[in-house]
Amino acid sequence: MSRIWSGLTGWWPEQFRTGPTVAGLLVVFGIAALQFSAIPGFERLGLMVFDSYQNAAPRAYEDAGVRIIDIDEESVERLGQWPWSRTEIARLTQRLSDAGAAAIAFDVVFSEPDRTSPDQIAGQLEDQAGNAALVRSLLNLPNSDAVLADSFALAPVVSGFFLLQEERGESIELPSGMAVLGSPPIESVEKYRGTVQSLPQLREASAGLGSLSIVGDTDGILRRAPMVFFYNGQLVPSLSLEALRVAQQADSILVKTSDGSGETSGASGAVVSLRVGDFDVPTTAAGELWMHFSEPAPERTIPAWQILSDDVLPEELRAAVEGQIMFVGASATGLRDLVSTPQSDNEPGVTVHAQAAEQIILGHFLTRPDWAPGLEFLLIILLGGLLAILLPKARAIIGAAIGAIATVAVAAGSWVAFDQMQYLLDPTWPIMTLILVYALQTLLSFRQEEQQRAYIHTAFDRYLSPEMVRQIAANPERLQLGGEEREMTVLFCDIRGFSRISEQYGPKEVINFLTGFLTPMCNILLDRKATVDKFIGDAILAFWNAPLDDPDQFRNGARAALQMVNSLERLNQEQPQKAGQVWPPNVQIGIGMNAGLCCVGNMGSQQRLSYTLIGDTVNIASRFEGLTKQYGVQILIGSALAAHLQGFALLELDRVKVVGRDASDTVFALLGDESMNEGTDFAMLQSQHDKFLALYREQQWTAAGDLLNQQASVYGDAGLSVLVEVYRERIDELSAGPVTKDWDGVFEATQK
Repeated sequence: MSRIWSGLTGWWPEQFRTGPTVAGLLVVFGIAALQFSAIPGFERLGLMVFDSYQNAAPRAYEDAGVRIIDIDEESVERLGQWPWSRTEIARLTQRLSDAGAAAIAFDVVFSEPDRTSPDQIAGQLEDQAGNAALVRSLLNLPNSDAVLADSFALAPVVSGFFLLQEERGESIELPSGMAVLGSPPIESVEKYRGTVQSLPQLREASAGLGSLSIVGDTDGILRRAPMVFFYNGQLVPSLSLEALRVAQQADSILVKTSDGSGETSGASGAVVSLRVGDFDVPTTAAGELWMHFSEPAPERTIPAWQILSDDVLPEELRAAVEGQIMFVGASATGLRDLVSTPQSDNEPGVTVHAQAAEQIILGHFLTRPDWAPGLEFLLIILLGGLLAILLPKARAIIGAAIGAIATVAVAAGSWVAFDQMQYLLDPTWPIMTLILVYALQTLLSFRQEEQQRAYIHTAFDRYLSPEMVRQIAANPERLQLGGEEREMTVLFCDIRGFSRISEQYGPKEVINFLTGFLTPMCNILLDRKATVDKFIGDAILAFWNAPLDDPDQFRNGARAALQMVNSLERLNQEQPQKAGQVWPPNVQIGIGMNAGLCCVGNMGSQQRLSYTLIGDTVNIASRFEGLTKQYGVQILIGSALAAHLQGFALLELDRVKVVGRDASDTVFALLGDESMNEGTDFAMLQSQHDKFLALYREQQWTAAGDLLNQQASVYGDAGLSVLVEVYRERIDELSAGPVTKDWDGVFEATQK
């Protein structure tokens, strides 16, 4: 057994303990490298988490002085099919302006002349005969686009335009400039080369120009609304940003970049914030505003037909419009430009512009701080590394609890940061690290458990019963290696006269004989849950209650000893009759057993270890085995073990001091199990023997000798003839000479 355990330094070999830790740390560093490298596409999970936050806690609607003039289904039904004539749009503009609108931003591009304009109709009729008078009459009417331009000139109108990647369209001439504090954000802001704009006279009449372009993330969901764009080397604003400028009558918009705002954490030229009038707008490096969409708010929207209705009194209109920023757009089917948001798959684009303006006015900003990636990186390293180190050392349920608590803490921290501080902290990287570390280490632990079970089988299957090996393999934590004190039962078994047997046969024949003897004996021990410690030549040392607890250790030991004696009787009959089998005639064994505290565990030197036991209990059991020869019994046990064997056929033999020990002990012969104990023959033997011992210890030599002689046949039937001779010799010796006053009946053994 020492060969199996040689080199151990703990429960398992070193690779069983360090493998999962190293693998877990590799996962941690791998994920940390991915997060640090910011490879595009890997942020998708985090964005989905932010989407779920918005759905769980949408921005509470507050009136920020922003309204949407909605060209809805009812407006189309009341006023006719879109596109409406430019004169109708002019009337809408004029009514909003007269009612005191702070800005009127059109989420519409009037890129072509109005086909319903009188001059356009005249052009279509002039080639037809008989229409000359009608054509002249139409040409004398105002041009619809001019009418619209005139209305734009008299109102705080912001016209929209679309930006294109391909190079086409007219250049953009902004009515006001955009200043940059710091390096121009050439690399960070989205760049475009083409435009689709309203007619020149409409652009020239407008107080502001803003981009309508809204581009979602790679999954098509709009989470960040761009506030600024690069068009052919110049910065241009979004519709919402320009509407805010016009509403405040500000001269320009200021763009602050990282090296112009005092920040040094990001790359130079990254947008940090925008300033428009009185409002500071924190943005992403690309000049985008993180959108926090509000819950549905009908009060934000006014149907276009209500503005144009003659039934609405001027004072009612003024109450609804005065001082407000009005975004004009369409929600009617077939007219609206739809975008996907975290809350809706079909959100009109005008709503995004309006809500962006609301967030700026209210100062309600979702921000992803510059330190957020660093914090997430730190959490990956700390939490992932801690779990990778602790999990292999902890029990499964404790490891799962550690991982679950860390995961919940990260998720809860991210949610609280969003809900209470409007911070966007991505929990997915740390949580993904925890999950992958846990999954990988659990998988490795499962694999290594299988290796441990195989290792245990290799180490113990020749020394323990298959059932005990199965229990250890299923619960390896029950092993307590390294030395511990246990209440144990110890058995020594030795073949009588083995030296004489060895003289009669050659080495191979002796080995064959020992194999034939030891194999069935060990099978009995293993079946009775014993651990076979070692073979000392022809002797067997076995014990109970280690490495696994055995609450029935004493009875298991007693039954094993009795079975060994019975098995030897069969072997003596069967083995000599087998061809080629060497088996001496009438082989006999002596078994000494004891119970008590022992130190058991992995013992030896650094070069060679053995799972064994030591202690006084072991030494006494060895001495008891030697006494079996003197008393002529096959199984001799001490009082400590006898006290646990109620019901067994036990016969007290003597009080003895074994060699090398000052204290005496009462020894018993184990003659049989409960069935023998209940028989009349054993009852008679025990009764007469108890009387004999009483007379003997009272120094009534003659009476004791007479009783011994009278019951000699009873002792002989029980196989105790040698015991009778032992006591006859003692009585003769004691009765012949003086006996000291302190004589207590204890026999002092002089040989092992």
